[in-house]
Amino acid sequence: MDLVNNLVLGFTTAGAPWNLFFCFVGVILGTLIGVLPGIGATATIAMLLPLTFQLEPVSSLIMLAGIYYGAQYGGSTTAILINMPGESSSAVTAIDGYQMARKGRAGAALAIAAIGSFFAGTVSTILVAVFAPPLTAIALKFGSAEYFSLMIVGLVSSIALAHGSVVKALGMVVLGLLLGVVGTDIYTGTPRFNLGILELSDGLNFVALAVGVFGIAEILRNLENEHDRDVMIKKVTNLLPTREDWKEMAAPILRGTAIGSALGILPGGGAILASFASYTVEKRISKTPGEFGKGAIAGVAGPESANNAGAQTSFIPMLTLGIPANPVMALMIGAMIIQGIVPGPNVATEQPALFWGIIASMWIGNLMLILLNLPLIGLWVKLLTIPYYMLFPAIIAFCSIGVYSVNSNVFDLYAVAFFGLIGYGLAKLRCEPAPLLLGFVLGPLLEEHLRRAMIMSRGDPTTFLTRPISLTLLLLAVAVLVVVLLPSIRKKRDEVFVED
Repeated sequence: MDLVNNLVLGFTTAGAPWNLFFCFVGVILGTLIGVLPGIGATATIAMLLPLTFQLEPVSSLIMLAGIYYGAQYGGSTTAILINMPGESSSAVTAIDGYQMARKGRAGAALAIAAIGSFFAGTVSTILVAVFAPPLTAIALKFGSAEYFSLMIVGLVSSIALAHGSVVKALGMVVLGLLLGVVGTDIYTGTPRFNLGILELSDGLNFVALAVGVFGIAEILRNLENEHDRDVMIKKVTNLLPTREDWKEMAAPILRGTAIGSALGILPGGGAILASFASYTVEKRISKTPGEFGKGAIAGVAGPESANNAGAQTSFIPMLTLGIPANPVMALMIGAMIIQGIVPGPNVATEQPALFWGIIASMWIGNLMLILLNLPLIGLWVKLLTIPYYMLFPAIIAFCSIGVYSVNSNVFDLYAVAFFGLIGYGLAKLRCEPAPLLLGFVLGPLLEEHLRRAMIMSRGDPTTFLTRPISLTLLLLAVAVLVVVLLPSIRKKRDEVFVED
């Protein structure tokens, strides 16, 4: 009965007119940025963080969540129609989706992707609702030692699932941790690592760092490698799948949903990994593996279901433990902190309307997406004809105004420019910035729980090894790091996370 009552509270909160409006805005924006290659959900949410400062916490988080899973829908549209994935998790969909479009079955491919995404979104929303409360109850029993060890697992997992070199990913985590300690000592109040700059006394501005590393850096990258968007798109017809299509897509959708729901919880890049894993599974168990790459329905249905399920189950560790599973969840935690909400298990008990409102809004948002996506396909594709050199000045102006509005501090604008250049430099060095952001968000929390655990144990470091849960988590972190360094695993990892 508690689950039913909680869901009633959630749908009552999410169904309020103002929250419905922001859910609608979120899914529309998400689809839009999913369609436009090179921008991405992470950069967009980073740019919109300043706006959330002016909104109610529930409305802002519902909108940001809608942007995230809406981008998974939008990314499949251009992947299928013009072989240009709007989101990295849609890269697998382009393999067979585009071949279906070339055969005159673009409508069916888009419908299959939308149906698979909606089913996966519905199932994963139910999983979030079912598993979030017991995980929250367990998390409430955690002490500082357990939280420290849990964050170590999260950081190690983000290294394992990051693109490119493991050493570079480790370097990004360390850099994020170092940036996170800039400011004032949490116990003594002594300034540290602020280079004598008064504006850094409270630490680096999270919004400025996120907008710079993800937003501005992405703009610079896109200006350097502007995508060719001069593509003629024929009118999309026959959106309804045939009876044979339903038979072929049913099982892949179920398997993709299961794979995505499991992998989405993992820190790093669960949704991306899920789409690749689903495609690999479908190809291996298929009776006609030769059809893959030539327009196989399973090659569209499975990965699309997997990436959408993975996107939504990534909310589980964020809502229950306050641990981000990916950069977008780190930004969501940042939005909560901006609103004065302390992320973690106490959110469910202290802010039940917020907690359950976000969960209920996921289902409402997925319903909006399937009702809006297919009729608006023509509009989304026409947006690709807008030259990027016309878009980027407006995006930069929007970012600057938004960042300045948070603290009305010109220093934040300099910080955005600085981190934009840093992010661009990292991209040129093939260093993924996602682990950096995770390290920056978790760094202060990691330090706080480490020092608190040491104070409570009177300086005895074995406290992390004598507490069973803490020891188990640390052993898990070591196991993940050892496994990812094995030669066979490294080879497979390089095949999955191929650089674009």
